Amino acid sequence: MINRATRALTVLTATALALAIPPAAGLPHASAASGQAGPVSVTGVHPSGATYAIEVPQNWNGTVLTFSPGYGQGAGPQHLPADLGGNPAAQSWLLAHGYALAGTRPYGSGWAVEETLPASADTLAVFAEVAGKPTTTLAWGGSMGGAIAAGLAERRPDLIDGALPYCASVAGPVAMLNQSFDAAFAFKTLLAPGDDAVKLVRPASADEETRSGAAARAVLDAAQQTPAGRARIALAASFAQVSTWSVAGTAEPAARDWAAQEAQEYAAFMATVFSPRYPLEQRAGGNFSWNTGVDYRRELQESGRVKQVRALYDGAGLDLDADLAALAAAPRVSADPGAVTYMENYFTPRGALGVPVLTMHERGDNYPTVTQARAYSDVVRRAGNQAMLRQAFVDRPGHCRYTGAEFVAAVQTLRNRVTTGRWADADAHQLNELAARLAAEDPDLGAAEFVHYTPGRFLRPHVPGGEG
Repeated sequence: MINRATRALTVLTATALALAIPPAAGLPHASAASGQAGPVSVTGVHPSGATYAIEVPQNWNGTVLTFSPGYGQGAGPQHLPADLGGNPAAQSWLLAHGYALAGTRPYGSGWAVEETLPASADTLAVFAEVAGKPTTTLAWGGSMGGAIAAGLAERRPDLIDGALPYCASVAGPVAMLNQSFDAAFAFKTLLAPGDDAVKLVRPASADEETRSGAAARAVLDAAQQTPAGRARIALAASFAQVSTWSVAGTAEPAARDWAAQEAQEYAAFMATVFSPRYPLEQRAGGNFSWNTGVDYRRELQESGRVKQVRALYDGAGLDLDADLAALAAAPRVSADPGAVTYMENYFTPRGALGVPVLTMHERGDNYPTVTQARAYSDVVRRAGNQAMLRQAFVDRPGHCRYTGAEFVAAVQTLRNRVTTGRWADADAHQLNELAARLAAEDPDLGAAEFVHYTPGRFLRPHVPGGEG
């Protein structure tokens, strides 16, 4: 296994000089003896206000998983305790089988990537103090936390040996919000033209954004009542690649059941297209989304939704070409360059993997859309690091709704890659077989539904200094 010191010399280049996370400093005293081998159970607060939690079993195998949480899960002045990742069944199995768990919760809420990256390093420093230096460190996290795990894989290969971003925003916030902006732009242009209550970017306050969301919700609900409105919802949804199988607990609509597919898009539309923007713009210092130069006719062609959208337009007696022409003629929105730079830094992947990465996405996820996995694999491939990456997909709708068996199978697969230097059991069939063996020994882990799947192209990828 390549050691971290070697990786640090070869991977931390000029990009790291500008963007690397500083080492932890001023660590708090922990309530367990320094260097103690398990069992250890420690919680605390970093000087930054971030909270941490550490659990080390008696039979520790030398591996620790360090967890970062999703959007809006800050510790705040209440010092909310840090989570440990996965789900309760996975945590129980991992601890029982010798894995140590560590978790970090940033002080601030919202898109708290900037502070969670160094806070994660602080937590690992505390871990070494109270439990000893691990032989293997794996970063994992869901949604925004998965973006942090991906960030550690690029920026801190001296700290971790592998990363498991799950249901993660791995296209980066610029790409993610550009794509949702495209859908919101089409929605307002075609369904709420001239409605000043619906704000697309630069809301003046959180209250104004709340009012804007309520206005958009009213327009959406009214549009859903008519064939013409449903057709235009489907067109707007195509630009954000809103999943046609979005609602947890439902069966996937048939391939040509256009109406059922649109109903699923409608159910997920607000959360996908009008997700919070004000707190992100406050962090970034401005608007980081734009559609200058965007060809919406081409975007529809590449979305994979042309047949659905055209069928709904034909059924409603609408002229799709006329609506696409209206989008082409509508005034464009530009971004604030400094805000774009901030969101590139915190964090837009460049594909410079310093450690192996295994991503895991639900096929029917919208928060982020599953096509973000494709954006990530594309940027990793262009950087020449495709051998470091494997991707797993789960055959269900919803966001971060994995079973314990899926979590544990993914962890074991990643750890095996780190320790052996090669990927094994990383395709859907092998992952399902591994998960079935695990569940046979521990039924609480549940069943696995890994599936062979190739996401479509992400419509608005963004790479710093490159595509976007």
